Amino acid sequence: MEYGICNLAVIPLRSEPNDTSEQVSQILFGEIFEITEWKGSWVKIITSFDNYIGWIGRLQFIMLAHFAYKKYKHTPPPLTNRAVTQAWKIANNSVLYLPVCSSLTFLEGTTCHLGNEKFEIIGDIGFHENLMEAAISFLNTPYQWGGRTHFGIDCSGFTQAVFKLNGITLLRDASLQASQGIEISSLQDVKLGDLAFFENNEGNIAHVGMLLNSSTIIHASGKVKIDIIDEKGIYSEELKHYTHKLQIIKRIIKP
Repeated sequence: MEYGICNLAVIPLRSEPNDTSEQVSQILFGEIFEITEWKGSWVKIITSFDNYIGWIGRLQFIMLAHFAYKKYKHTPPPLTNRAVTQAWKIANNSVLYLPVCSSLTFLEGTTCHLGNEKFEIIGDIGFHENLMEAAISFLNTPYQWGGRTHFGIDCSGFTQAVFKLNGITLLRDASLQASQGIEISSLQDVKLGDLAFFENNEGNIAHVGMLLNSSTIIHASGKVKIDIIDEKGIYSEELKHYTHKLQIIKRIIKP
């Protein structure tokens, strides 16, 4: 097995090995993955963080030794916790602007080591103190299919990032996240941080948001925003109608 690590700020993870293919997710600085297939200038990967599969460009990562991959897996790295953190590339004095949740792999002091490359990190690192703080930091972030950053994020990318900033791993897609945690029977029983999942016309889970309380939810739909929720689903004050039909509520954090 071969391994790689992202040495750019953020790169698209695509469904097929070409530049016009759908972006299904993104790989952030310092995140690692297994390489399962080489195809021309593309490689097929499985991400270490959430076991997601897709294709990335051959020039958008560097190789990682097996022992380093195992060390990373057993010792999760600290994270950037602001919308943008600077990483000064020591070799050529260039600067990367890292998105939130970037992984500062093999950090020594303020120096991050990625293979033979070294980056000096300028900015705050570490986890957020609570889910509310992390979630509110994304308000007004535009919706982007497959996005995971403050410059564009999708519904499950949003919930995944919020929980990752609090040291909790969620899977990538809404339907996968719905398989985690325990079911909550009613909105009246919810707590801050419970996840609400919503169905499409076929009855399949197609949207997720984080409950703030029994009547409000923060989610990415058009942009990250706070809306009203009841037993029917999400009601948009902007649009003056229900936009998402509630299917199930799950609690990820154990009481």
